[in-house]
Amino acid sequence: MRISIALTALVGAFAFATPASAQSFAPQEADRAFEAREQGKSLSLPEVERRVVPRMRGYDYLGPEKRGDNYRLKFKKEGRIVWVDVEARSGRIIGRHGF
Repeated sequence: MRISIALTALVGAFAFATPASAQSFAPQEADRAFEAREQGKSLSLPEVERRVVPRMRGYDYLGPEKRGDNYRLKFKKEGRIVWVDVEARSGRIIGRHGF
């Protein structure tokens, strides 16, 4: 019993320690994002995050989604969820939802 509780705690701790950018992509999305990056068609997710996250002062960054040729970054502030759509090719913010 103690071993299973400790193992459950360890697995839970790992999930929180894993960066948000590593948690949200399905394998097929990750493959497509990698290929687009390699072909120069889009910025990498870490590059997009470096450009957008600092602009969202006061918001907690919850993680990304890949939506076609764009990224959607999820933020939270005071219980409100905010989505920021970012063009993958340029890193330009193209939409905000939930403000």
